[in-house]
Amino acid sequence: MLRINDTITLADWELTENFSRSSGPGGQNVNKVETAVELRFEAERSPHLSGPVKTRLKRLAGRRWTLDGAIVIRAEETRSQIRNRELARERLVEMIQAALVAPKRRIATKPTLGSQRRRLAAKAVRGEVKAGRGRVAEED
Repeated sequence: MLRINDTITLADWELTENFSRSSGPGGQNVNKVETAVELRFEAERSPHLSGPVKTRLKRLAGRRWTLDGAIVIRAEETRSQIRNRELARERLVEMIQAALVAPKRRIATKPTLGSQRRRLAAKAVRGEVKAGRGRVAEED
């Protein structure tokens, strides 16, 4: 079980972990030990997440969201398999916590009368500057 917050915990069947050989530093250890972790969370089928949370999670996941509705997180930063598992789980928890926060609704406002007048005055000044750039007519 993976605890997200006080009310949400993910069941074991929702998470699968695959281990593979990692790239990067580690010497011969890299060639022998499967330290990289690929954590797969079945987000679309999860009964613990509501619909709006799933849509926000899909937007946050980006390329990590698969066609069948799963999130795939790969961790291979450290030489330790245990630490990579922890990192992958921490990333998943952070992503879900970010998706739980609903964005504030924007309240539409009108521009003030003073700001409208300042904008029109600035446009008039700019128009005069541009009008003065024309060719100078010759006087007879």
